[in-house]
Amino acid sequence: MTVSAPLGIIMLCHTALPRVAQVARSWLRAGCPVVLHVDRAVPERELEGLRADLGAEPLLRFGPRHRCEWGSWNIVRASQDAAEVMLRDFPDVGHVLLSSGSCLPLRPAEDLLAFLQDRPDTDFIESVSINHATWIMGGLSEERFTLYFPFSWRRQRWLFDTAVEAQRKLGIRREVPRPLDPHMGSQWWCLTRATLQAILTDPKRPRYERYFRRNWIPDESYFQTLVRLHGRTVENRSLTLVKFDRNGRPYLFYDDHLQLLRRSDCFLARKIWPEADKLYDFFLSDPPARLSPVTPEPAKIDRYFELAEKQRFEGRAGLYMQSRFPSFDTVGTARTAGPYAAFSGFEHLFENFEHWLGQVTGTRPHGHLYAPDRVQFHGGAQVWHGALSASGAIRDYNPYMFLTNLLWATRGEVQCFLFGPEDRLPDGLVDFMTHDPNARISVITGAYLLPYFRGRKVEGDLLHHIGEMQRREQAWLAILRSRWVQAQVEICSLGEMLADPEARLRAIIEAMGGSVMLGAHGLPALRPMDGFEQYLAQLRDKGLPPAILKEFQC
Repeated sequence: MTVSAPLGIIMLCHTALPRVAQVARSWLRAGCPVVLHVDRAVPERELEGLRADLGAEPLLRFGPRHRCEWGSWNIVRASQDAAEVMLRDFPDVGHVLLSSGSCLPLRPAEDLLAFLQDRPDTDFIESVSINHATWIMGGLSEERFTLYFPFSWRRQRWLFDTAVEAQRKLGIRREVPRPLDPHMGSQWWCLTRATLQAILTDPKRPRYERYFRRNWIPDESYFQTLVRLHGRTVENRSLTLVKFDRNGRPYLFYDDHLQLLRRSDCFLARKIWPEADKLYDFFLSDPPARLSPVTPEPAKIDRYFELAEKQRFEGRAGLYMQSRFPSFDTVGTARTAGPYAAFSGFEHLFENFEHWLGQVTGTRPHGHLYAPDRVQFHGGAQVWHGALSASGAIRDYNPYMFLTNLLWATRGEVQCFLFGPEDRLPDGLVDFMTHDPNARISVITGAYLLPYFRGRKVEGDLLHHIGEMQRREQAWLAILRSRWVQAQVEICSLGEMLADPEARLRAIIEAMGGSVMLGAHGLPALRPMDGFEQYLAQLRDKGLPPAILKEFQC
């Protein structure tokens, strides 16, 4: 469908010329004149291939070619020359839109034409005073307009930085030509014919060009400043969706961003990956009612970019990889990917504790993940989610990553496991869990004695072995009772638990959300405790004063 278009398109191209031809044809089919600027660095054979691909089109022109290095004045010069060709050869054009070869129309051209016909005197350009342009990257704001920049920031970084520092020390300061008020913004604009003509024919144009060609990144300030001098009605926004990361680099859109781009309701987007066949096929197809005619709202998808930038900077909680470790700088930052519960001593006091815990919480509780010989996965599994092996040697190679990988691989399912002083816990693991808001740690102090009371055999001196267990537990308790604890910690002594097991166990399970099933399954049975006080008295008489002795009459 051909429409008498009040819109001309300038495309600055330097790569992916087949995509350039595809987009240019879509504009030409809508009746929009197109002026292409092909970077001088593009080989002549590729340019000839582009000309052959597009063929003889009455609405197509090629502008003078320039070598356009990033941030250089030649980008402005290429835009000026292409604009002059557009205004000279197509006198009916009312607006001129500047785009790149990686820009993709997201809506039918008819929508954009109707939008501009309703606003014939409005310039669309991001143009913000340097006093308010808070997004500027690189530490150069006002200095972009007051210092000289003779060196390339990309190719001659040392010379660039040295020249800037030298000018600062020498107090060099260029004067901004009057009556200009420096503004900055995205280089992708859509200006009225009258405004663009006024900029190109301004009597002071040579003076302004001498000034701006010495600025840093003039393509983001030349038109943005002059439009404030010549524009009648300026809307401070671009019609092209461009999103930048915290380093000032534009995001690249791929096929899986299709729905995100649709939700933006924008007319164009940049940058599109040249191999994004799905995006090009969808947005350059010809369903006239593909999107309803609504006003572009790029802010609708801003939160997705904010989340992406936050994730890139902070990582994902619980995901440890070569390129990104989670940051623990902020209080309350989770060290793992999801909630989990660790129990110490409960299996020694209650019959079939793991089985009962799974029934009342709906989880698949593990045994001792850090048992000396092997990992006690739920059900005796040899391999768990995430290809985690039950091998103790593999686990002990990096025990911290073993826990975080387990929780990452089972996101969405609460993991419960047992631990105790008899386990092969690495130094600092309890501290790691204590500072993790995802952790819920429940400890019965002194319960480590119960297996020995029931006849567990140990190599060497029993008293020495029990004393070591006691020292380990006391070290844990000092960490768990720290003022810096971020986990949910519940500590009670063996004597306190035996005094009222029902109330204490019920409180722990209800905090985990298992109150409903608790009524159906009741509480687990206590293991036999007959003779335990006499056992403690024997330990005392043999010279070992366990910390739990004070809880019992012995």
